[in-house]
Amino acid sequence: MEQLVEEFGHPTYVPFPVIAARLLLAALFGAAIGFEREWRNRPAGLRTHILVCVAAATFGILTIEIVHAPMFAQESAKVDPIRVVEAVTAGVAFLAAGSIMFSRGEVHGLTTGAGMWMSGAIGVACGLGLWQIAAFGTLLVLLVAGLLHSFSARSGIGETQPAPGKAERSRKG
Repeated sequence: MEQLVEEFGHPTYVPFPVIAARLLLAALFGAAIGFEREWRNRPAGLRTHILVCVAAATFGILTIEIVHAPMFAQESAKVDPIRVVEAVTAGVAFLAAGSIMFSRGEVHGLTTGAGMWMSGAIGVACGLGLWQIAAFGTLLVLLVAGLLHSFSARSGIGETQPAPGKAERSRKG
């Protein structure tokens, strides 16, 4: 029993209250982005963006813990923290790519995919304790997704355009 207590009770490099704060911050930033998507009735909203952001933050925290873990301090174990960032990037990009569809000559889901990818980056920043970068990234996402959406809707810029040749096909048939 003592071994179990020792296994599950060992201290982390980053104090637990800081870990909790980083994960909660990631959830908050992911929620802000997800809320914007929900508000516009777009796919991959609140829950998806929160989960992506918190998962990425968790990987960021794990990176710090792995780098400072005594079991990896040996000469034979080579730890490259950038690999975790690369893995998160690839994993979230895979999820984001799944949200992009080509239907009836139009592409849908690009903004959703980009938002998910950015949520992953914001989560990694939160997990690594780089809250300023995460906060500013979240602000930029909200500006781009929110304000520019309103601007493009009013001005007609950025409206979905049919793919080349689609207008000719629809007139013929």
